[in-house]
Amino acid sequence: MVCAAFGINRSCYYEHRQRIQCVDAERVALRARVNEMFNKSRSSAGSRTIQGLLNDQGIEIGRFKVRRLMGELGLVCKQPGPHAYKRATVERMDIPNRLDREFDVSQPDQVWCGDITYIWTGQRWSYLAVVLDLCARRVVGWAMSDTADADLVVQALDHAWEQRGRPEKLMFHSDVNGQLI
Repeated sequence: MVCAAFGINRSCYYEHRQRIQCVDAERVALRARVNEMFNKSRSSAGSRTIQGLLNDQGIEIGRFKVRRLMGELGLVCKQPGPHAYKRATVERMDIPNRLDREFDVSQPDQVWCGDITYIWTGQRWSYLAVVLDLCARRVVGWAMSDTADADLVVQALDHAWEQRGRPEKLMFHSDVNGQLI
């Protein structure tokens, strides 16, 4: 009845009592290393990743042993969620579309276009704003930031404007959440 209460098979009772009394120093050290690797990864590394990291450090260990150690420590990996932009709440119908999909431009520095994308940097999402010259079809300015805001776009435009010698009478084309501005 006591074995059933503790979830121990009757045939293993004495072996289980003996195992509890001795401490496996090697296993304790491995648990500490697994916990350290897991914390370094900011709770995102799974058993395969931790096994690879430990093997790179010269510790030969299998994935299933790492998984069991993680289970003993109560470690559950979590991956960052997908990125999501904030949606615009107000449409800007008052801003006319002057470019009107005429993307063939004859001279440089007449029409630029830009966009923002997001990049996972290993720690968090970062945002990249890029400005393209539609004639040359090449990047003329860019900027990176932790936030996707107007300052990021202004930095990218300033960079492009300085790089291209401060051109005048220039049109900039972009869209915000699918809306042309």
